[in-house]
Formats: sequence, C-alpha cells, structure tokens
Amino acid sequence: MPQIPRNVKVLSLVSFFQDAASELLYPVLPLFITGTLGAPPSVLGLIEGIAEGTASIGKAVSGRIADRVERRRPLVGLGYGISSLAKPLIGLAGAWPVALAGRFVDRVGKGVRTSPRDALIVADTPPAIRGRAFGLHRAADTAGAVVGPLIGLAMYEALDHRLRPLFLVAFIPAAISVALIAFVREHPSPARRTRPAVPLRALPSGYRRVTLLLALFALVNFSDALLILRASELGLGFAGIVFAYTLYNLVYAGLSYPAGHLSDSYPRSRIFGVGLVVFAVAYAGLGLASSTLAVFLLLPLYGAYTALTDGVGKAWIADLLPDEAMGTGLGAFQGITGIGAVVAGVWAGLAWGSDGQLPLIVSGAAALLLAPLVLRTG
Repeated sequence: MPQIPRNVKVLSLVSFFQDAASELLYPVLPLFITGTLGAPPSVLGLIEGIAEGTASIGKAVSGRIADRVERRRPLVGLGYGISSLAKPLIGLAGAWPVALAGRFVDRVGKGVRTSPRDALIVADTPPAIRGRAFGLHRAADTAGAVVGPLIGLAMYEALDHRLRPLFLVAFIPAAISVALIAFVREHPSPARRTRPAVPLRALPSGYRRVTLLLALFALVNFSDALLILRASELGLGFAGIVFAYTLYNLVYAGLSYPAGHLSDSYPRSRIFGVGLVVFAVAYAGLGLASSTLAVFLLLPLYGAYTALTDGVGKAWIADLLPDEAMGTGLGAFQGITGIGAVVAGVWAGLAWGSDGQLPLIVSGAAALLLAPLVLRTG
C-alpha cells in the first residue's frame, strides 16, 4: 500500500494551525454578533450565508486558475495569508456590517486557497489511497478545531470574559500556518500554463450528476453557527458551548481518517449516504431537543456525519475527474455546493424564529429523503 505523501502531511499541518485559529473564534462569533453587536439571528444567517457564498465562488475561480498555472503553492499561501489578516478585523468591528466585511475577507482567503490545495493533494496522491489522504487532511484540520476552542475558552477566562481580544489571539496560530507553507515542495508544470482550459460542459457526466445531487443537499445544510445559536437557546453558556463544540470536533477528527480509509475499499457513495442519515438524526434531534444534555449527545453525532462526508466527498469527486480538469472540477463542485449553503443560511436564518426548531427539522427530513438517492449513486 502506498504511503501518504510528504506534501499531504505538510498541508495537513498547515490546516491544523489555520483551523485552530478559525475555530478558536467560531463558537465566539455567534455570541459576538448577536450579543456584543446586537444583531438578530437573521443577520447571523445572512452573514454566514454571504461568507460561505464568497468562499464558494472563490473556490470555483481559484480551481480554474489552478489548472492553468505552473505552481499552485503561491495561491495556497495567498489564501491562507488573507484569512489570517481578516481575523483581527472582525474583532475591531463596532457594528455587524464591519463583522460582515471581516468574514467576507476571511472567506475570500478560503476561496483562494482551497481548490489549489486540494488539487495539490490529488496530484501527489495515488488514487488507491485518495480517501486516506483526504481523511488525514480533514483529521488534522479538525484536530485544530479541537485545540482552538479550548485555547479560546482559556483566554476568555484569562481576559475577564471579553470577546474582542480573542480575535487578536487567533492571529498567532494563523500566522504559523502561513509560515509552514514554505515547506510545501512543488515541481513546476509548464504544461498546465499552455494547456487549454477544460470547459465546464465538457466535464464527465458522472461528475455532473453527483455534483447536482450533493448541491441539493447543500440547500438544507446551513452554517454550523446556527447550531451553536441553537445550543445557546437550549441554555448552554459560553463554556458549555465550547465543550460541546470540542466534542463535535473530537468525533470529527477521530473518524475522518477511518472514514477515508473505508472509502478506499467500499464505494464512496455508500459512506456519504450513511453520513446523510446521521445528519438527519442529528439535525432533527437538535430541533426536537428540550434540554442541554441533548446538545452533548447530538453535536458529537453531527461530528460523525461530517467525518463520513467531508474528505470522502472530495475524494469521490476527484475520482470522477480527469487530471487536466482536477482544479476546475473540484472548484466548481465546491462553488456550486457553497452557493447552496448561502441559500440554506439565508432561509434558515429567516425561518429561525425564537428557537430554530423548524429549519432544523426540515433539513433533517430533507437529508433523510436524499440519502437513498446518494446510496444508489455509483
């Protein structure tokens, strides 16, 4: 069995530090926007929808560029650098439009880096271990999401329960992630620069079919920020939210590599389909929950869904693409599904009401209906 390539390990470490920075802030953000800045849940949904939509469009554009440049590493470094600089900007916000601008800049960075980074992973990894490679990357990324909130909680207590300074603290691990990109080794490919771009309509029919199906699911898969808001509405304070979110990320990190490994031996569609069933149970359960105990049970279950679908989904899409269109296809997939996330964030925020029960139950039911279709897709 081939070994995980060096670049995959380095990029996994890069993602670990960047996600530690991002996830240090993620449990803080809903409380900062709705509490410190006084915005309603509909604005939170709008901000997260616009943020994810921005990242999605950026992924589509950068994926196409990644198929036309000799080196992909500069794009990856630029994207991580932009996201690192955006974090202090959010902390300086005096009103929610400034926070929106900060999230916009942060997600521009994510859009610039993601497709070239994923294309680098695919380029260095034999197809037989593609699931393992993406699983390792997602596991490292999510390990950062375990460490980040715990650092945030410790600093929250040390800084007398002030939220704004946490945005400055987050810049430190983000800067480390940018520095580590120097250790990525990439051989230039002049052939990519001279090769004509592959039009989207020329991408394989199997790829288009799977992308459409997963885009339908994206329409009901709204931002995790709203799940954190739901945890708050059920009675969890900041410390409780951080611990519940850490449990979610522990499960996500712990299962990502095994899920990717499993998808190298069994159809990726089946692994993804099982993930949708888990999603349905977690979302509907959070919608019907009436106690804080349910959050500590259902958020970790939601982590299992993410592990079964995130890296597995990327490996599944990569299997359906020719090498010359890898960046374009990965970017288009992430762009299309991301636009679905924008729609999901907007409608869920508007339908949230006083407790968020309706959008959670609707999304869970829709995922359960889509699961059989995904399971039957080869």
